[in-house]
Amino acid sequence: MPLTLADVQSAAVRIKPAILRSPFLRCDNLSRATGAEIFLKYDHLQATGAFKERGAANRIALLTAEERKNGVIAMSAGNHAQAVARHASLAGIPATIVMPVHTPATKVTRTRAWGAHVILHGETLAEAAAHAHRLEQEQGLFFIHPYDDPAIIAGQGTAALEMLEDVPDLDALCIAVGGGGLLAGTATVTRAVKPGLELYGVEVENYAAFAQTLSGQDIHVGGPTIAEGIAVRDIGQTPLRILRELQVPVLVVSEHAIEQAIALLVEGAKQVAEGAGAAALAAVLAYPEKFADKKVGIHLCGGNIDPRILANTLMRNLLRDGRLLRVVMEIPDRPGMLAEISTRIGNRGGNIIEVSHHRLFSSPSVQDAQLEIMIEARDAAHGQEIENSLREVFILRRV
Repeated sequence: MPLTLADVQSAAVRIKPAILRSPFLRCDNLSRATGAEIFLKYDHLQATGAFKERGAANRIALLTAEERKNGVIAMSAGNHAQAVARHASLAGIPATIVMPVHTPATKVTRTRAWGAHVILHGETLAEAAAHAHRLEQEQGLFFIHPYDDPAIIAGQGTAALEMLEDVPDLDALCIAVGGGGLLAGTATVTRAVKPGLELYGVEVENYAAFAQTLSGQDIHVGGPTIAEGIAVRDIGQTPLRILRELQVPVLVVSEHAIEQAIALLVEGAKQVAEGAGAAALAAVLAYPEKFADKKVGIHLCGGNIDPRILANTLMRNLLRDGRLLRVVMEIPDRPGMLAEISTRIGNRGGNIIEVSHHRLFSSPSVQDAQLEIMIEARDAAHGQEIENSLREVFILRRV
């Protein structure tokens, strides 16, 4: 084994002054919503908003004087970048970070705020990594890998130590997996401390490289995802060896499930998580039969979501839940129609959010108009009640 429980325990002592021992608490609302007893590990409360603090702190603490001299370099879609930038700054070491060009703006800004020199290069993490390795050779920098490094893995595993100390009778743990460092560190701890614990990695469907590899398939990944923090093509070979040896299964979840989990965390737990941070909860939502009536640990591994993406995700979830209705109506083009429609909606407790009125190009008749309207309802049943009321008088379709 490239890693032992003792390595993780040593890392925990080493990084204790530099990271937050994040809370691990039961969440009643999520427990009711999922049918499991949910405990949340609030690692998104770390200074840079993600668990990556742990591995970066351990790796940088272990650098020799020679390795510190020229500085460090890393590639990342954001959370590892911020963690390396912060801990390099605390250690007085210059840091260069290479990020893919489409990394969310909030992660780029925050990485620069920790004093790192940020270079945007490549469409993917693989392209960013290749450029980082070129700079490593050209400038004599020390490369800090985000997941394929035993020191990084040991640091990430400290979160599992804390969870099992706080709630030793857990039945299951769900851990988001991108390159595999966090899951490998968690597996090292759980298999040694509590071998009977059910441990699951979680990948998003467009980037299920570990699930494909562990099942003997070729890796086929790519495309857009809200979980860009785990959108990894080149998985870590060290984590892969650990997960194979310890026989850790990996579940695959949809984009829809992750969006639903983000919204549920906001509404049910009052916590903001990025896509990767919500992936573990998404697995509980997508595979309820695996977790029903069990004590389940959910690792909120990151909270660095772009505000626009968060807003769009919450709105999309309201539409899916039926709490927002968007309908198109064919109405007579005569005075008082808007007032009549507004009264009908208001009398049934609906709230009009947006109205768009078209006369010239959309209506089948010059005497008609088309009205596009967005309505807020209490729930899906209430929305259906409002819709049925409108259908009594008008030709209507939902969009």
